Amino acid sequence: MSEVDSQPFPRPALIAAGLMIGFAILATAAARLTGYTTAPIPVTHAAPTASIDLGFADEADGSVTVRDLAAGRVVTVLQPGTNGFIRGVVRGLAHDRLLHGVGSGPAFRLFEQAGGQLFLKDTGTGRVIDLQAFGMGNRDAFKVLLHPDMAAS
Repeated sequence: MSEVDSQPFPRPALIAAGLMIGFAILATAAARLTGYTTAPIPVTHAAPTASIDLGFADEADGSVTVRDLAAGRVVTVLQPGTNGFIRGVVRGLAHDRLLHGVGSGPAFRLFEQAGGQLFLKDTGTGRVIDLQAFGMGNRDAFKVLLHPDMAAS
């Protein structure tokens, strides 16, 4: 048995940990009781500079076909094992639709606002995702769907 095993745990450290846990519980309770919420997503009311209504369809081979619903054309096909960020975001929104009883019919509106801010809105549930929040590389994965000419460069 070592000397550490016979020493009691330092009392000040236990008191500090207890105080931190107590503060976290009190702060959470105060936020719930006062109705405190986080700031809303900073979507301005200005008209988008560009937008596209998208539909996503899973294919038998594991790929995902992305369609421009207004034009009725295929924007791209996401091959199996690629575009994990796009797949993850759309999968999360699809799960949200399932919870709200919304089918796969409504479009996902991808839109850009002045300054290059890019958002994805589920027109079925009204949920809006600020794609900048996930970093520029992930945002650009969606931006190529809005501006296909970016894929060539």
